[in-house]
Amino acid sequence: MAILEIVKLPNAVLRQKTRPVTKFDTGLQKLIDDMIETMREAPGVGLAAPQIGEPLNMAVIETLPETD
Repeated sequence: MAILEIVKLPNAVLRQKTRPVTKFDTGLQKLIDDMIETMREAPGVGLAAPQIGEPLNMAVIETLPETD
């Protein structure tokens, strides 16, 4: 897995229309794994594909379970 660069404004990819994910393969799984690692390193609870320069309609999120 790899830590990806998180892009910021005024990067044009953040304003681009995203494409739907249509191919579910090992390449997509690697991207998801890298996005999760990047999100955790940031740290954050969510990361959208455009934030790492990929104009895909995809995001990863992570929440903690509720504790009493």
